[in-house]
Amino acid sequence: MAQTLRSLRAIYPWISTPLIVQAPMKALAGPQLAVAVSSAGGIGFLGPGDKPETLLTELQESKSLIEQSSLKKHLTSSTPILPIGFGIQTWTGDLPTTTTVLSKVAPTHPPAIAWLFAPRHGQTELDEWTHTFRTVSPSTKIWIQVASVADALAAASSAHAPDVLVLQGTDAGGHSRTTGAGIATLLPETADALARAGHASIPLIAAGGLADARGAAAMHVLGASGTAMGTRFLATPEARINRGYQRAILAGSDGGQTTVRTQLYNHLRGTMGWPSDYDARGLVNASWRDHMAGVTLEENQKMHVEALRKGEDAWGEERGRTATYAGTGVGLIQDVKDAAQIVREVREGMGEILGLAVQRLTE
Repeated sequence: MAQTLRSLRAIYPWISTPLIVQAPMKALAGPQLAVAVSSAGGIGFLGPGDKPETLLTELQESKSLIEQSSLKKHLTSSTPILPIGFGIQTWTGDLPTTTTVLSKVAPTHPPAIAWLFAPRHGQTELDEWTHTFRTVSPSTKIWIQVASVADALAAASSAHAPDVLVLQGTDAGGHSRTTGAGIATLLPETADALARAGHASIPLIAAGGLADARGAAAMHVLGASGTAMGTRFLATPEARINRGYQRAILAGSDGGQTTVRTQLYNHLRGTMGWPSDYDARGLVNASWRDHMAGVTLEENQKMHVEALRKGEDAWGEERGRTATYAGTGVGLIQDVKDAAQIVREVREGMGEILGLAVQRLTE
């Protein structure tokens, strides 16, 4: 792991370790959040936009924010790079449009990372995106998110292997593979399998239900080179989130019982095309309870549309009807904090936790 951490610091010179990564949550993760996280020594990501062409605007806005931050020197170094990443759901992505965007920014300030996720056609689809991006923007590193040992091995063994693998456990909020393992078993088994196959040098980022220093410290012990958090960063002023959604996150608890994995919340919004082996984890609300009581999708959609007209009241456990995507660690989130403060507190907390653990072992 020490070798992979050194390689990450060489590639991403602004980071501090232990490494904290902000997941590229669709629509919710914009330039302010991504730049705030990277400015604190983590790695921030733009989420997939509603339209592929919005990536160019998001990257340009991010550059403007970076020019006003401590990250500015990375724009003017001998190998200038935009010290943030962006996420793509490849099943619904537009490769030609995204490639055009990258070709416009790559000559001057290429984004540091492209995080690829959710292919409809497996590794073949990921290979196409990876090869195209590397051709157009060689400085942009490729991270691929997987949820199984088999998918990790397929990615690592490919002729277009990623620079980093993100391992997502089943406790994750939002979209993930329908079947899977918790990150506490997925991470070590995948690390062992990759080592046996000769791919031990690929850094592994742990994701799924992680929301504080304790979870991040556990991932470090299990061999992760970094910890990715999504739900935790929804409770920040930098997140592009409706305050009703944010209040629902803060009110959430006992996430293993109060969240559910389903395609319902996609279907209520009219999103019907997700690959069949994916679903999404969100907080239980009135739409879910009606669904379980036998209310038809058509009727549920009508109530969902009506709820959206109520603004912030569209979210909430009791009367809310729209998706509140959250991981099972939602109960660990008690307050709204600046994104940079979260990064620093988790990193510093990990040091204290790991130091105490060593002390206990030697007592």
